[in-house]
Amino acid sequence: MRGEPSCPKCGGRVRAPGIFSDAWQCDAHGAVHPMQPVIPPSVEALGVVVNRTRVPVWMPWPLPVGWLFTGVAGAGDDRSGGRASAVACSGPGPLGGIGELILVAEELGVGLGARYAGIEGPDPGPRIDIGKPAEAKLHAAGRPTPMWLVEGAPEDRAVFAGEALGLWLWAVVWPERSGLLMYEDLVLTDLREAGAEIELVPCGALSPRLLEPDPSAGP
Repeated sequence: MRGEPSCPKCGGRVRAPGIFSDAWQCDAHGAVHPMQPVIPPSVEALGVVVNRTRVPVWMPWPLPVGWLFTGVAGAGDDRSGGRASAVACSGPGPLGGIGELILVAEELGVGLGARYAGIEGPDPGPRIDIGKPAEAKLHAAGRPTPMWLVEGAPEDRAVFAGEALGLWLWAVVWPERSGLLMYEDLVLTDLREAGAEIELVPCGALSPRLLEPDPSAGP
């Protein structure tokens, strides 16, 4: 469903607001913030999402050596603004091979992060134990940001979640062993604040993982 909005939680068809509802509707999930068609990676694509969104658009910056920006997606519409953003990057994995990373920022209940994580959603709260020390730490918008491993994710990926700027922050990494990337003190920049530096982002091919979130993620 690259050409039309879809449900951020399941990828199903959504109905536009009409006479009887002022919200987008999914048959399985009711009112949702629609996931917009994925845009091939380019500086212009980033600009489209950055200008629409009401949530951060996180990217490791500077990118790890050899890594490229490989796509961006968002949930929301022109009327309400973007309520979730997803940025994909890929490059050499810490243990060899190619690693892939999707960073999702979203409001409570949107469900896009859980869909990329391949778990039931919409939010990570029930699957992280904030009573114990976080397994990883990022620096997001200049602040240390604890990230906890999310329980129940498929074995092919590592999933972390935390909170940054009052919103959920998900990090989904393929393959699972490339989750070591999360222990390297990544520095995330909100591209809404990047200014002219956004034009320096190196672009690669569109990530298939951004196009096809795991369909096993249930309601």
